[in-house]
Amino acid sequence: MRELRLMKGNEAIAEAAIRCGVDAYYGYPITPQSEIMEYLTMEEPHKRTGMVVLQAESEIASIHMVYGAAGCGKMTMTSSSSPGISLMAEAISYMAGAELPCLIINVQRGGPGLGTIQPGQADYFQATKGGGHGDYNLIVLAPSSVQEMADFVGLSFDLAFKYRNPVLMLSDGAIGQMMEKVYLPAQKERLTDEEIEKRYSDWATFGKKANRERNIITSLSLESEVQEKHNFKLQAKYAKISQDEVRFERIACDDAEYLLVGYGTSARICQKVIQLGREKGIKIGLLRPITLWPFPSEEISKLANQVKGILSVEMSAGQMVYDVKLAVEGKVKVMHFGRFGGMIPSPDEVLHALEEKLIHN
Repeated sequence: MRELRLMKGNEAIAEAAIRCGVDAYYGYPITPQSEIMEYLTMEEPHKRTGMVVLQAESEIASIHMVYGAAGCGKMTMTSSSSPGISLMAEAISYMAGAELPCLIINVQRGGPGLGTIQPGQADYFQATKGGGHGDYNLIVLAPSSVQEMADFVGLSFDLAFKYRNPVLMLSDGAIGQMMEKVYLPAQKERLTDEEIEKRYSDWATFGKKANRERNIITSLSLESEVQEKHNFKLQAKYAKISQDEVRFERIACDDAEYLLVGYGTSARICQKVIQLGREKGIKIGLLRPITLWPFPSEEISKLANQVKGILSVEMSAGQMVYDVKLAVEGKVKVMHFGRFGGMIPSPDEVLHALEEKLIHN
């Protein structure tokens, strides 16, 4: 039975992980996501489900522990905030190359550098364009509520194992720290080692068995022809994900004459902008990407045939706006409005920007 609680976004992720039957969490504290590990430590999930919770000596260590556990077919995860994800970039690329499922959570803060502990959205490029080296993609989910912080844990693992690919949940400090009511999922039992071996015997490692070949997990190939073949396989997988796993939410789009595109906290702000605009007679709609990769380009392209202009609203200097422009292909004017360095825009600021950049310009 689903349980109703009042929780922080970070706490909701942690509790959902326990209830989804996650095998292991490895992490390192950094504001504004430290409550994820703190909650897991206080809850002692090893007593509830047998889940392992371990504070590693660094972000680099934690993501490599995730690599090892994922290689054994375990449901494993980590979390950090912007600078910590940067430290994990090499290992994340390795996991994508080795086709290992896992969940990585980035509760973004303002940057660059150590920046601030306040929320930001300037990690969009890092998340969606491959933050490490090589040609690879992460599946990227963008929650905009505490409820989605909880719901996307189970969804992330479903997608990660379906495609044998790391999934990144791209949240931000505002959603991680805010408190809302949340319906938590019912408790699931963790899979036993025997069940994991039965499900994932074609790729996961369990020790050499006499009746089968070894499963070898690596992202290394010294032969260019072999590596190219592997890359073709990965690109075919990414094309399949792009076809089947695009997720988005349309709000007040049916009669919209101007369109806002925003995710996470920015999308929450945009919903108030719709109300303020319509009170002034401006028909505004919102397209909220739920998957940042794959990006809902087709839906934005369709809406570009209907509206007079599009404003990409981000807590950054402008990153998602480039994907919006690519989707629109010059059909209508696309502009950007953002606050950054940890600043959160107000609905009035966004509405003023839309009027100034698209209506009165």
